Amino acid sequence: MQKHTDFAGFTEITPSAEIAADRHGGRAKCLQRLIRLDLPMPRTVALSFDAVHLIASGQLPDTEAMLAGFGPGPLVSVRPSSADPDWGGPGAILNIGMNDARHAELSESHGRRAANALYLRFIRAYAIHVARLDPEMFEGDESSDAVLAATLAAYVDETDSPFPQDPARQLTEVLRSMARAWEGTTARLLRQARGAPADAGLGLVVQEMALGLGPEESGSGVIQFVSGTTGQRQITGRYLSQSQGRAALAGAEGALYLTRDQRGESLEERCPDIFKSLKRYGETCRLNLREEMQIEFTIAGNRLHILDAVRVARSARAAVRIAVTLADEGIIARSEALQRIEPRALSELLHSQVDPEGPRDTFASGIAASPGAATGRIVFGSAAAQASAARGEPCILVRRETTPEDIRGMHAASGVLTERGGMTSHAAVIARGLGLPCVVGVSDMRIKPRDGVVIAADGRKLHEGDIITLDGTGGEALLGEVTMLEPALDDAFHALMNWAEDACDIGVRANADTPADAQTARLFGAEGIGLCRTEHMFFEHDRLTVMREMIFADTPEDRASVLERLLPMQRDDFTRLFEIMQGLPVCIRLFDPPLHEFLPHSREGVREIAEALDLPLSDVSRRVQALSEFNPMLGMRGVRLGITVPEIYDMQARAIFEATIDASHNSAPVVPEIMIPLVSAMREVELVKTRIDALAAAVRTERGVDFDYRLGVMVETPRAALRAYDIAQHAAFLSFGTNDLTQMTYGLSRDDAGRFMGSYVKQAVFPEDPFHTLDIEGVGELLSIGAERGRRARPDVVLSLCGEHGGNAESIEFCRRAGFDYVSCSPFRVPVARLAAARLAQESADRAD
Repeated sequence: MQKHTDFAGFTEITPSAEIAADRHGGRAKCLQRLIRLDLPMPRTVALSFDAVHLIASGQLPDTEAMLAGFGPGPLVSVRPSSADPDWGGPGAILNIGMNDARHAELSESHGRRAANALYLRFIRAYAIHVARLDPEMFEGDESSDAVLAATLAAYVDETDSPFPQDPARQLTEVLRSMARAWEGTTARLLRQARGAPADAGLGLVVQEMALGLGPEESGSGVIQFVSGTTGQRQITGRYLSQSQGRAALAGAEGALYLTRDQRGESLEERCPDIFKSLKRYGETCRLNLREEMQIEFTIAGNRLHILDAVRVARSARAAVRIAVTLADEGIIARSEALQRIEPRALSELLHSQVDPEGPRDTFASGIAASPGAATGRIVFGSAAAQASAARGEPCILVRRETTPEDIRGMHAASGVLTERGGMTSHAAVIARGLGLPCVVGVSDMRIKPRDGVVIAADGRKLHEGDIITLDGTGGEALLGEVTMLEPALDDAFHALMNWAEDACDIGVRANADTPADAQTARLFGAEGIGLCRTEHMFFEHDRLTVMREMIFADTPEDRASVLERLLPMQRDDFTRLFEIMQGLPVCIRLFDPPLHEFLPHSREGVREIAEALDLPLSDVSRRVQALSEFNPMLGMRGVRLGITVPEIYDMQARAIFEATIDASHNSAPVVPEIMIPLVSAMREVELVKTRIDALAAAVRTERGVDFDYRLGVMVETPRAALRAYDIAQHAAFLSFGTNDLTQMTYGLSRDDAGRFMGSYVKQAVFPEDPFHTLDIEGVGELLSIGAERGRRARPDVVLSLCGEHGGNAESIEFCRRAGFDYVSCSPFRVPVARLAAARLAQESADRAD
C-alpha cells in the first residue's frame, strides 16, 4: 500500500469550522448549517477540492488519523460534495470499515441478518466502484451466510487477493477511486455539458454511519414538505425498516408512508415522536436555510439521525410556487424570489407540456423552435388543417417548410412539424407568435405529402390521420397520445410577473399580428405592440383573392381601386388592435413580403386564379413568372415595394389613420407608430414619409378630427445601421429587426442554416446559433453603431429590438447597456423577457451598491 503523505487533508465539520462551498462543496456547507441548527447529525469530516485533487494525483491523506476521530471500530460513508449538485459526481459508498471482525461484533449486537446485509453492501460497492470488477458478479439482495461467503470468494477469484480488512486502507482506496473518477475524461465532459467549468473541483464528506439495521425500530427514509411537481405544501417521501440510504424510494416492498394513509401503515403511526421531530426539523431548515429541503434520515434503535438535506428537485411551476410562497411569508425577499427562477423555465408554465415521467415513443427529433406540447392527427396542408379544425379534431401540420400561404393552416393546427428550418425560419417565428408547439429542422425525416406518408429515421411509416404528439420544448415528435401537464398561469405566476414588472428598467412589448395575439400580449403584461406584421392579415381567403386581383392590375388607378376593397378590412383589423391595447403603443410595420408569396406555384393553383379573375391561363402564368425572383428575400420587398407600388402603403396608412380616429372615440387617445421595413437609404424614408404625411393631412381634413402618429424605420440591413445618422433625421424611432439583420450580416439563410448549424457550433465556428442567440460581436456591433449614430442625429429617437432575439436574456442585457428603450418578442415570450429584464436590473443595482 502506498505511504500516506504528511498532509492532513480533512476538516471536522463543526459549527465554527472553516467550511466554504467554493472550497468544500455545497453538501459540506449544508451539513455545517444543519449542525449549527442543532439537528442530530452524525460526526462528519470534509475534504476540500484541493485535498481531493491531491488524492487523485497520488498524495494520500492520513486516513488512520481521520478514522481515529470516529472512535473504535468505526463505520463511515463517503459522499461527493461538488459546488453544484447538478454537476453530478461519484455515488456514495456506505459501511466503509466493515470487515470480518466488525461483522462478528454486529452479528452479536444487531443480529446475523443485519450484519450480513451491512457487510455485503460494502463488499459489492467496493468491488464495483473501487476494484472496478464486473457488476454482474456482485448483484443480488440476499444476505445469507452462503451468499456472503460466495461474494467474498468471488472477490478473491477476480483480484487474486483477499478482501481488504484494514478500515484505513478501505477508506484510502475509496477516496482515491472517487477522486480519480471525478477527474476522468468522461466525467469531466459530462459535467461540462451541464454547465460546469473545466476545472470544477470535488469535495468529499466522510460521515459516521447510522446503520438503519438491527434491533428495535431501525430503517431509513426521505421526507420533503412540498410537492416537487406543483410546489404546493404537502409531506411526501417514504420510510423502509431495516434499510440504508434511499432504499425506501426504490419501490421496495414494505416501505411505509410518512403521514397517515388509507393505503397502508405510516411512520406517523409507528413512530409518532420521531415523525413530529422530522416535521420540526423540516420547518427549522425551511426558515433558516430559506429553502424547501428534502431530508435524508436514518432511525437506528429508535433514535433519529439526520444524514443530509438537499434542495427539493422541482419543476418550473413548482419553482415559481415555492419562490413566491417563501417571499409572501417573509422568508426571502421578492428580489431573491425573482433571482431563483430561470427566465427560460417559464415556458413550461405558459404551455401544456409532455409529462417528463410518462412513457414516450420518439420517431423524430429536431430543433425545439416553439415550446409546449400538443396531440393531433397528421395533416399535410392548410386545407386539411382547416377541415380538421372544422370537425373539431386537433391536428399537427407536417410540412417540408412553411410559407406565408400556410398561415391559415397554422392557425387551424395544434402544432407544426417541418423537415427544414431553424430558430428564425417562417414556421418557428409564426408558431412562437401563435403559441403553437413547433419542431423544425428534422433532417432525418422524409415527407411525401402526395403519398400521405412520413418516413421516420428508423424506417417507420406514419400516414395522414395518424395521431402524434409534438413536444416543442424538447424538440421531439412522439407516436400516439401521451400524458400532458396543463399550463400553470396561477396566482403565483401572476405575482411573480407583477414583481418583475416593478423591477424592470427596460420596456417589454410583444410582436402581435392579430387580435388574439394582442389579447395574449395584454394577459402577459406587454407594454404595447412592438411589431405588427400586416402582411399576415392578407392571407385570409377573402383577402387573398383581392390581393391577387391587385397584383394583376395593370395601372396605379386599377390597383388603388382594388385596394379600396381591402381598406375597410385593414381598418377593422387596426381598430380592434387599438381597442384591445387601450392606449398602449402599437407599432405597425407596413407591407413587407414580395408579391410572389401571394401567388401559387402549382399548375392547379394558377388555373384557379385564372378562373377566379377571368383571365387567360397564359396571362396568369406569365405574370407569375415575371414576379419570380432568384433571391426574393433580397429582392422587391419592404420599402422597395412601397416606393414602386405606393398604392399598398397608401391604403395601409389611410386604414391606420381612420382606425386611430375610430378607436380613440371610446378609449384613450391612440398614437400609432408606423414602421417602414427593409430601409437602406435616407431617400427611401423621405419618399415614404412624404406620401404618409400627405395622407394624414387628407384624413384629418375628411374626418374633421386631429390625431398624432409617429413614423419610424425597421433597421434590418447593415447599411441602415451604418447610415443611422442620416435615417434618424426623418424617423421618430429605430427598431432593429435582428432576424434579417443577422441573416444579411452573416450571409446565411435563416431557413436553411439549421442543416449545418449544429456542426458549426460543435466545432466552435460559432459559439451559438446566431439566429437563436444574438451575436454580440458582429451583429451587436452594428446595433451599437446604429444606436450611437441615431442618437447623435436625434437624441430623442426611440431605440428598440424587435427580432426573435428580443426574448433572450443575453439580448436584453445588450440592449440595456446600449441604451435601448424596449425589446419586443412573441407574446408567449413576454413573461420570459420581463423576468430576464428584472433579474438583470437587480444585478446591476447590486453591483452599483
